[in-house]
Amino acid sequence: MNVRTRMAPSPTGEMHVGSLSISLKNYAFARKHNGKFVLRIEDTDKTREIDNGVELIQQILKKYSIAWDEGPGVGGDKGPYIQSQRLDLYTKYAHQLIDDGKAYYCFCTSERLEELRDNQRANKIPPKYDGFCKSLSKQEVETKINNMEPHVIRLDVPKDQEVTFNDLIRGEITFNSSTIDDQILIKSDGYPTYHMAVVVDDHLMEISHIMRGEEWISSTPKHILLYQAFNWGLPVFAHIPIYLNPDGKGKMSKRKGTVSAQSFLDRGYLPEALLNFFMILGWAREDEVEIMTMDEYIQLFDPKDVSPKSVVFDLKKLNWINGMYIRKLSVNQLKEKINQYLPADFPLEKIDLILPLIQERLETLADIDELTGFLYRDIMPETNSLLKKSDSEQVNHELDMTIEALSELDSKDWSVESIEQSVRKLATDNQWKPGQYFMMLRIASTGSKATPPLFDTLHVIGQELLISRLIKAKTLI
Repeated sequence: MNVRTRMAPSPTGEMHVGSLSISLKNYAFARKHNGKFVLRIEDTDKTREIDNGVELIQQILKKYSIAWDEGPGVGGDKGPYIQSQRLDLYTKYAHQLIDDGKAYYCFCTSERLEELRDNQRANKIPPKYDGFCKSLSKQEVETKINNMEPHVIRLDVPKDQEVTFNDLIRGEITFNSSTIDDQILIKSDGYPTYHMAVVVDDHLMEISHIMRGEEWISSTPKHILLYQAFNWGLPVFAHIPIYLNPDGKGKMSKRKGTVSAQSFLDRGYLPEALLNFFMILGWAREDEVEIMTMDEYIQLFDPKDVSPKSVVFDLKKLNWINGMYIRKLSVNQLKEKINQYLPADFPLEKIDLILPLIQERLETLADIDELTGFLYRDIMPETNSLLKKSDSEQVNHELDMTIEALSELDSKDWSVESIEQSVRKLATDNQWKPGQYFMMLRIASTGSKATPPLFDTLHVIGQELLISRLIKAKTLI
């Protein structure tokens, strides 16, 4: 089998991270089997389409380095790859079904359909089309069409027929056709429904494996009935479980946070880290190694090994993975990637000193504001923290001598080594308790008990600002 997978997003908004994750799986599976990964745009829902929607889809896939072999901007011999440019095809195949007696014209008005649904609900019958227009004669149909009466084309679904398919992830699944409506194939505006277009496109583009979200399981028998009506062979299906919200309650949705693939880049996640996170959500290597390259994933991934259970979108795990990727960056790489997240008042002249100090503590690139603000913004140490394990007279004495010692250092020789030597000498000569003194100095100079290494931090703060902070600390006790 020539493996051909596809991703078929709609240009109706920013790409959901769930869609990006499914794109990754389709991409990796195609690469593993030397196949083709196809990008197809399903733009038949014109009421919800946004400006530049197609371009946004392409941009986000490129940002995450998911390259398509055929599709918009790339081409291919099975195009066009945008559904609105394929309308004649859908009409042609719908008419073929009519000619074969497997589909029919329906002229029912919206008022009749609504009345039908109301009656069915009142009688506790699942709403479903009653096949009224199937009884129209050929002459009646022709007359209505000649009179330009609005109409749709519906599939004539066979009754009480078992529809079975084997899902790579879930095994055998069976539906009874009696539960399936005579679905609309072509709408009154001439556009195909999703079900019609997706089957025609997947067949003509020779898609071998359809990996998509589990929300499409209930639609699969509709698609299979269409394949059967056309006498086309079936592709292989694999329905990927949804992601649950980080709290584990419900499908991951905008109501509980931003869920677009772009939003994670905006918040300082590295694209390769987010992809790695998707790799291990609901799937695991035999050796349980969690950090892996794209090449390793391509070699090892098999959709049949994906868990059928929904998985929680674990932000703590994502932050851990992202931090691991940040720590693997060189300082120059980090400088380049973090540039857009730097706050307006960040001291650019000190960036080469600051980044090595905080790189180990970054979980996202956007954390740089929170982790570095104390180095250059006003601080306000707590008096109680300054006096912990000591009295005000002792702390004042320590601050005075520290200010004097640091002021005597040559500004040209303001280095980590000179600062450490001077401060340690003070503690030794005056027999100060190092634990108490160094913590007091840390709090007075940074306003915090938890910072990067003390002497590196003092060096980055700089001689003038550091001394002014120590003088200010004296006024607080």
